[in-house]
Parts: sequence; structure tokens; C-alpha cells
Amino acid sequence: MLRITALMDNKPSENKALIAEHGLSLYVEYNGRRLLFDCGSGSNPLRNAHRLGVDLKELDAVILSHSHYDHAAGFRDLVESGLGSRDLYTGPVFFEPKFAQGGVRYTDLSCGFDEAFLQAHGVRQHVVSGLEEISPGVWLISGFPRIHSFETIPARFVRRTGNGFITDDFADEVCMALEVEGGLAVLVGCSHPGILNMITQVSQLLQKPIRAVFGGTHLVEADAQRIDTTIQQLRDMGLEILGLSHCSGDAADCAICAKPEIQGCHLGSGDCVFFD
Repeated sequence: MLRITALMDNKPSENKALIAEHGLSLYVEYNGRRLLFDCGSGSNPLRNAHRLGVDLKELDAVILSHSHYDHAAGFRDLVESGLGSRDLYTGPVFFEPKFAQGGVRYTDLSCGFDEAFLQAHGVRQHVVSGLEEISPGVWLISGFPRIHSFETIPARFVRRTGNGFITDDFADEVCMALEVEGGLAVLVGCSHPGILNMITQVSQLLQKPIRAVFGGTHLVEADAQRIDTTIQQLRDMGLEILGLSHCSGDAADCAICAKPEIQGCHLGSGDCVFFD
């Protein structure tokens, strides 16, 4: 059994007791395992979990899709509240600081904690390189070849290295694939490397149909043609269900409504989906 619950999203659900804010956090229950995919930007996912009766003590693992604050900064709140897991999965170069550049101005978008914080709280960092099965039927994937040239990363995103600022290629981006009847359900954070690039890589590595995708697709800045092309190519790969969140944008939400061949939804704070 797979249940995915949105503990945080930009949009509210019908549960008005919950907070909606810019960020993403998905609570995953899968065959007796309890996983947290992203932690939002602060403590509000914890508040929402409390309102939903979701116990975040002793999770089996926490996975951070990348180190931008709106996905990763809430991990500090989780740990400092005595919750979560002592096993944290990230991609490579996770702790290289990330910024948004605007002329001479740089806005720090980083996660707000470092390796010393992990050591002080007894957290083990597992760096995902390529394909890693962390539990039967649960895989993490990093390292996405750029196959689709129209999936570009905005130039404002940069990363600070020992040699100065470089364009951020989001080498730290991780997604999660779970085996369900008939194929895979894939969870994505922001899909900065390109949602098609990511799903193509997952399909090629695991050699299974992609039945469903949930999370942020970063189509918020895409034009109508790119959105339509993306949805059609996902459908060509076998996609049946597309649950949009966070950075997907209203235009993508509307485009899904016009595609009867795909079951579409937006997962707002408190919304959930089930696979038996």
C-alpha cells in the first residue's frame, strides 16, 4: 500500500485548519515504511502533521530533493523538535551554498544548516549517486542527463564553490521512485534538471512504466507549448496520473484539466493519494 500526503504546498486544500505556504513536503507510507520527502521551509509542515495526526517520530528516512530552502530548511526544525530520522538522503554537492543572482545582488536560497549540524545531532548523511534502492521497491535517483534541450534552468540560479560562483546545474537534485501495481510512482521536488529529463532517466534505469508523477515540475515559468509538450511526452511514457504541486504553476494545472487521458490533480496542504 502507498499513501502520499502533502504536509506542505503553496496551495490550501479543503482542510482550512492547515497552513499553505511556498514549499513542499510529502509524507509517504509504503508497505510499512514511513518516509518524508522534503521538509518545506520551516516548522509549518510539523504543525500540519500534528493537525493531521501524522506522527513524525522515528521516520525510516528523510529525503531532501535538493538544498533550496523551500524544500530543505524545515529539516532543521524537524531535527530540533526531536522528530524525523537519523538517516538523511541527499544528492551530491548538497552543502554548496545556492543563490539567486540579480545583478550585483545575491539572495541566499540555501538550506540553513551544514554538516556540523548533522554531526551535532547524530544524523547520517547518505549521498545518492546514480541509482540506490533504500528499501524493497523504493529507489532514489540522482544524476540526470540533459536529453531535452528545451528544458533549461533559469540563469539566475547559481552555486558558490571554492572557485567562486558557477551556474547551478542542480547536481544535488534527487527524486524517489516507488514500485506500484503496473509500474512506478515517482516523487519529484522541483525538477530543476527538467521533469522530462528526470522521468526519462528513471524509466531507463528501472525499466518499468511510469504510472504516476507527484510533486513540483517547475513549469511555472514555461510557456503553453512547453507545458503541452511535457504532458504529451509524459503520457507517451505511460503516465496515467499527474499530481502537481508547488512550482508547477496554474497554467500546468489548467492544462492537465484539458487532458482527459490523464488523471490530474493538485496536491494542496493536507491532500493525499492512495495506491492499493
